[in-house]
Amino acid sequence: MKLTRRQSKENRHRRIRRKVFGTSERPRLAVFRSHEHIYAQVIDDTQHHTLVAASTVEPSLRQSLDSKSTCAASTEVGKLIAQRSLEKGIQKVVFDRGGNLYHGRIKALAEAAREAGLDF
Repeated sequence: MKLTRRQSKENRHRRIRRKVFGTSERPRLAVFRSHEHIYAQVIDDTQHHTLVAASTVEPSLRQSLDSKSTCAASTEVGKLIAQRSLEKGIQKVVFDRGGNLYHGRIKALAEAAREAGLDF
């Protein structure tokens, strides 16, 4: 029986999470993409704490963006998460794409975070 898109995404996410684990020295940059918004969090899995977060739901980004479901919006979130991480002293992260393919909005967020100074 053929898997649905959702089942394929869940399988990829489980496979990724077996290998990707955030520590206090190198936390996990987790990305969640909904149909309308994109969310990014820097998480320390050893202490179960979210250290930094950014998303298109925030009022500061919401007003400046025309559409929240574009690569341009993802780029802004990537820059913002990198800026906030660097302010907290986090320079190295492990990227967790959340089962999504590394393409489009996920790729735009990752490349913007790299350009802004995050190392992963």
